[in-house]
Amino acid sequence: MKPFVRQFQGTVPTIHPEAFLAENAVVIGDVVIGADSSVWYGCVLRGDDNFIRVGERSNIQDGTIVHINSDEFSTTIGNDVTIGHGCIIHACVLEDRSFVGMGSTVLDGAVVESDAMVAAGSLVPPGKIVRSGEVWSGVPAKFWREMRDTDRGEGARIAVHYAALARKYKAG
Repeated sequence: MKPFVRQFQGTVPTIHPEAFLAENAVVIGDVVIGADSSVWYGCVLRGDDNFIRVGERSNIQDGTIVHINSDEFSTTIGNDVTIGHGCIIHACVLEDRSFVGMGSTVLDGAVVESDAMVAAGSLVPPGKIVRSGEVWSGVPAKFWREMRDTDRGEGARIAVHYAALARKYKAG
């Protein structure tokens, strides 16, 4: 069983050979996935009327949907980004080393800056900016607190873990 990778109107997804896509992941259209990134079980990345870019060593965990806004916003996921299980990432920017907790939604035009964190179960409204070093939480998400020393580096640590785990899955 292979992941479902489909062209859309002549645009074929570009997936680095060192990336891992789970067998039931769906990747459609103008999507680029970088080296050592992983797209886990039940994820959908649909770049049909705009583009999706995923950097290196980023992990998109089980059940997450990544989409675009046809008219205005693409979706960009930087390097070493962790997106927890069951998220909706819609037409936004997740900069390098950002972290989006399980069950969260990040909406059109929002930016989660490098080294910022969205707590599990949160909803980042359209156009909001989660600044570097901040943790946002709630529905709608708002500034909750500054990152603690224990928070710093958590996203990068998880990214390294998932890159290693993906290599194990690729190896069989």
